[in-house]
Amino acid sequence: MSPVTSADVRDAADEMIRVLTPHRARDWSIPAGTLRWSCWTTAAHVAHDLLAYAGQVTGLATDAYLPYDLQVSPTASPERVLDVVRACAGLLAVAVDAAEPTARAWHFGPCDPAGFAAMGVAETVLHTHDITIGLGVPWRPPQWLSALVLRRLFPDAPPGDAHDVLLWMTGRGELPGRERRTSWSWRAALD
Repeated sequence: MSPVTSADVRDAADEMIRVLTPHRARDWSIPAGTLRWSCWTTAAHVAHDLLAYAGQVTGLATDAYLPYDLQVSPTASPERVLDVVRACAGLLAVAVDAAEPTARAWHFGPCDPAGFAAMGVAETVLHTHDITIGLGVPWRPPQWLSALVLRRLFPDAPPGDAHDVLLWMTGRGELPGRERRTSWSWRAALD
């Protein structure tokens, strides 16, 4: 199994920006799918998580998240928030590339750089899905990105269409013959 890489993080961010940029003039204060967050807040959350993951990887934090936070200006347009997402994805990509593959940092246990890359891809594609639902934009997370996330973060995922399985694993979709999930977590830390 090949690890999730910095290129995958950049590809996920590029996909988010490609899909959402044409809708940047719309009202992003509406809820993002079933989330309580607005589309704007959800996009800012993606940037926050990407930056947090980059900090964990470069800081090699061993027991908790580093005590810093990203503050996106509340007056930033959706287009500018997407610029912040691209910047934070770039920082995570650089951090993953610079780290030794054997490096470990905390994410509810010791996690390798590829695990942080996988979480970055997951946050990006899942929340792009939430935002597109909120904006009424038809979109499906790409199969190959969904498969990467499932392979690394959800090793117990059932077989099936990677897009549908990823949405089901994260409580965002249905799978025939299975109850909808109401709680979930991924496993980024290495055993």
